[in-house]
Amino acid sequence: MNNNNIPNKNVSFYGLGIAPKILELLNRIRFKTPTPIQYKAIPMAIEGKDIVGIAQTGTGKTMAFGIPMVQSLAQGPGRGMILVPTRELALQVDEALGKIARPLGIRSAVLIGGASMNNQLRDLRRNPRIIIATPGRLNDHLRQRTFRLREFRILVLDEADRMLDMGFMPQIENVLDNLPKERQTMLFSATIPEKVVRIATKYMKLPVSVEIARSGTAAKNVTQELFIIKKEDKIRLLEKLLYQYRGAVLIFMRTKRGAAKITRSIRNLGHNVAEIHSDRSLRQRRDALDGFKTGKNRILVATDIAARGIDVKEIELVINFDLPDDAENYVHRIGRTGRASHEGRAISFATPDQRGDVRSIESIMQKALPIVSHPEIRSALFDAPQVRSFGPKRSRFRPRGRRR
Repeated sequence: MNNNNIPNKNVSFYGLGIAPKILELLNRIRFKTPTPIQYKAIPMAIEGKDIVGIAQTGTGKTMAFGIPMVQSLAQGPGRGMILVPTRELALQVDEALGKIARPLGIRSAVLIGGASMNNQLRDLRRNPRIIIATPGRLNDHLRQRTFRLREFRILVLDEADRMLDMGFMPQIENVLDNLPKERQTMLFSATIPEKVVRIATKYMKLPVSVEIARSGTAAKNVTQELFIIKKEDKIRLLEKLLYQYRGAVLIFMRTKRGAAKITRSIRNLGHNVAEIHSDRSLRQRRDALDGFKTGKNRILVATDIAARGIDVKEIELVINFDLPDDAENYVHRIGRTGRASHEGRAISFATPDQRGDVRSIESIMQKALPIVSHPEIRSALFDAPQVRSFGPKRSRFRPRGRRR
């Protein structure tokens, strides 16, 4: 499917096949204009078609699959399941869908690790029509047979590439193998690696492709900059930037230890800051995210666990203090700014030995990162590429001749 007919600000949700009651609810929560992914995906999803949606973070994917799912469940029996990679994203999806599902009497349950299993069992006993889960915790429930997969007729795989990056392929395949064959499957992803193609080929029925941006494309409202500096200058540059930009700042680190260390450094500089990574409990992560949303903490330090699980529309700046291990995560990181038509900025730090990491990012995005400098911090250059030296080959065989 091409990218024509992308809506402008004069287009509304009317005419997309949405039921009047849901249109009324959307109007009540001030959802006026569909995003491109919503404009394209909603009509086909309402028709019951399998969909592969390719769109970046912050493009409105939750409502693109959520509106059709809620409408379908409101019209008949059955249940819907949404699989997501992280706890934060599960809670975010539940919050968004609740605005249109709860007024229609459609309950949901969130099944995520780090939360009370007893509370989740209580929620399941209330017979929720929608289950939002991370693959690991969902499989825990399946092993305990706390509910039946045969009742589900709609499945959504949200941020599918991220789930596969995190090693959830066996758990996802276990779910897919045990769901009813007659179901609607919707898969949404920012990139389309081989494993995602495999799922679409094996488990979906003639899926329609809805592509809003080329796979790997960064959000168009994000201005990107790259500083090449020595490792020991990173904290000084960060200090300058945190005083230069006064809005909400999201800082990405490669490791949880690094995140904890940089959080202490930022706090010592006098800033309000919180951290979110896998060593933090679910309660700590929720408090950090809530504090960031409300402005209690202007700065949030995160590892890639939060790259797609933060729904904050007013993030002014994303800083990649560390470049990601996986170049594709760069796209997801910077997609946390420039959301909902707002302008955003993404600044990355690279050390002289990271030429290859930067080239990998540029290859995915098919564009060069603009290199900039700071007047008070000395810039560096990338190390020269290593050139292999090929000397004369030595024969593995001794020349023939008289033995001595």
